[in-house]
Amino acid sequence: MLDQAITHITEIAQVPSFSSYEERLHPYISQVFKDISAREIPVKGNNLVYQVGDNSELPTVALAAHLDKINHYGSEFPDVLPVDIFDGQIEGAMDDSAGLGMVVTLAEMVRSRTWPNMLFFFSEMEEKKGLKEHPDLLKNDGKGYSNGMGARRIAQHCIASDIVPEQVITLDTTPLFKGEKGVALYANHWELNNLDPTEELIQKTEQTVNQFLAIDAGIKVDNNTNDYLHYGDEFNKKDGRTTVSVALEPSIYPYHQKGERVFIDDIERCLTILDSYLNQLGS
Repeated sequence: MLDQAITHITEIAQVPSFSSYEERLHPYISQVFKDISAREIPVKGNNLVYQVGDNSELPTVALAAHLDKINHYGSEFPDVLPVDIFDGQIEGAMDDSAGLGMVVTLAEMVRSRTWPNMLFFFSEMEEKKGLKEHPDLLKNDGKGYSNGMGARRIAQHCIASDIVPEQVITLDTTPLFKGEKGVALYANHWELNNLDPTEELIQKTEQTVNQFLAIDAGIKVDNNTNDYLHYGDEFNKKDGRTTVSVALEPSIYPYHQKGERVFIDDIERCLTILDSYLNQLGS
């Protein structure tokens, strides 16, 4: 499991899939899901969605990660972005190569596990740094693009198609540990996305957090901004639906710059947590 994740992370990190150019990663992601015979659900834009399992007696859980990277190079960028492994860390464009690598690794495990029905969300335009600071590096000078548009498109399509998960777990990277090892769980998205949460959503989110902590009591429960806010908002803002949205994230440092590093131990820890968590939901 871990060796495969490291392979995926390093290969994904080499692809210059900058914001609005996420299609550069599509062949890699698509091949993984072709190999496991997943059903592709077409979604507008540079987004990818796949489904494995359709058992009405089981819940549905979505694992999510964003395809876009921040362009730290400008208009002259290498065809293959640098990546290295040393001192128990992976260095390169880890935001969000780490999350993507973990999601596709878990996808490859799904056929050998007793998990719930699974959805896999791969979103465009999670990063806002490039759009804000260098829109000229995006397609169409950034016109028509907005932060979080991919996650919102995915959620809206799922709602329209009546394929709504009970939970969305976003895998991204967290700067909270400032160079130390650690794994964070973001919850309570309504504190940052202005959603008025129902009591049911609050209770189910608390239950989910407690389930994660029962698996690994060392997880740091906190909050920050990423696509988990958009999934939490879109899936819960009308029609009485309740979809728990959380984010499980390994430490990253430095953050939003060249030479980002993640700890291999944190990657393994996240994978172990999710394997155990999904086994509980599917049993």
